[in-house]
Amino acid sequence: MEDEEMDPRGIRDRIDAQRRWFQGGLVRGSAARRQRLRLLKRQLIRHEDRLLEALRADLGKGGFGALFSEIAPLYGEINHAAAHVGRWARPRRVRSSPAVFPSSARVIPEPFGVALIIGPWNYPVQLLLSPLVGALAAGNCAVLKPSELAPHTSAAVAAMIREGFDPREVAVVEGGREEGKALIEARPEVIFFTGGSRVGREVMAAAARELVPVILELGGKNPCVVDRDTDPKSAARRIVWGKFYNAGQTCIAPDFVVAHRGVKQALLEAMARALGRFYGPDPADSPAYERIINRGHLDRLEGLVRAARQGGRILSGGQARPGELYLAPTIVDGIGWEHPLMAEEIFGPILPVLEYEELEELIDRLRHRPRPLMLLVFTRDRAVEGRLIEAVPSGGVSVNDCLLHSLVKTLPFGGVGESGMGRYPGKAGFEAFSYPRGVLRRSQGFDLTLRFPPFPTFKAQGQRLMRHLVRLMR
Repeated sequence: MEDEEMDPRGIRDRIDAQRRWFQGGLVRGSAARRQRLRLLKRQLIRHEDRLLEALRADLGKGGFGALFSEIAPLYGEINHAAAHVGRWARPRRVRSSPAVFPSSARVIPEPFGVALIIGPWNYPVQLLLSPLVGALAAGNCAVLKPSELAPHTSAAVAAMIREGFDPREVAVVEGGREEGKALIEARPEVIFFTGGSRVGREVMAAAARELVPVILELGGKNPCVVDRDTDPKSAARRIVWGKFYNAGQTCIAPDFVVAHRGVKQALLEAMARALGRFYGPDPADSPAYERIINRGHLDRLEGLVRAARQGGRILSGGQARPGELYLAPTIVDGIGWEHPLMAEEIFGPILPVLEYEELEELIDRLRHRPRPLMLLVFTRDRAVEGRLIEAVPSGGVSVNDCLLHSLVKTLPFGGVGESGMGRYPGKAGFEAFSYPRGVLRRSQGFDLTLRFPPFPTFKAQGQRLMRHLVRLMR
């Protein structure tokens, strides 16, 4: 059966075939897991050029930028998982309880079975295949559902997987919402979804009806705090790079900047200079500047630009070329916390810059907003850094840079609250696609007769002694 758009019956058959393959035990051992990880790496190498062409067609991503953000991180993740999967998958002994003496106890990381991975359109290779690394390392079969909004990349990934993998181990189902709905209703053992909060809620509600566990990697309005004790040139360069990389369509990018009043003007001037150095006098002509995914998203962003003009000042950018799906990198000043730009995640190349005076007042504002995927802090002051990390909840924290957090495979990555649940990659990804199975083993040669009826009766002094013994065994 080809990996293509299917009707609900074909999707159920695909999930059932993987479930039978999993139950046959052919993907359980560490050697088999390493083999599949290395196969994925070989397929990435073979199909690298086609994937890069597809990314250019869907998002206008240049060769080096696409390689750096979409494919190179996967090589590192695969190597890391293949090197450590034997240790990650090893059962570990834990201390048993005196209440069940003599006994031993251990925890076995068990794969769920069939993992459904639903990918996004903004990084349609990396954010689809990175969870697959964790699923394969944990010993699962997997069905991939690429985003239909990046059709060229969806087709390229499907061809790559189809060529290398038995569809009973790893398969791709292309299509839109109906296919996604049918995949969830086919009851995979675990679902990994990356995307927006609105669709994330729909996925979680549908999964709840089937009692399927979910991992949600969503987004949010990531605040970027620039303290007065920072180098405005360095901060501006890194913020402009992080915000406008992939035309702002990055879930961990700064959504808005809050700069201390004493450094804000210097920061804005340095950001304008950084834009010119990165993209030239007209970013539309720059091969390093990507495009918006489709006309619907561009129309939404143009509406935010119009709102910025009404309630604030556009310092840079604002120009659009709808026929090219282009929106210039746009910096906005002069807005307040209640402006429409501050209502929802922007997810595009528009950066509002606000200001603050007192740190505690800023903390109070940030704590009353939905918890973001990432808190970004630019400061040299360790006390300010520590206070913000302590007081402002977020999925992760990046200090003095943007985007690079996700490249550190030993750091668990994920959201909290409205920005998601669950963690990956690396060992965290292995654990996301596993469940800890507790195993207790007792000797057959000893039993405490007190556990069996008829139960003995004790006088008051004996009852106090028994209660004390029970407490000691807890």
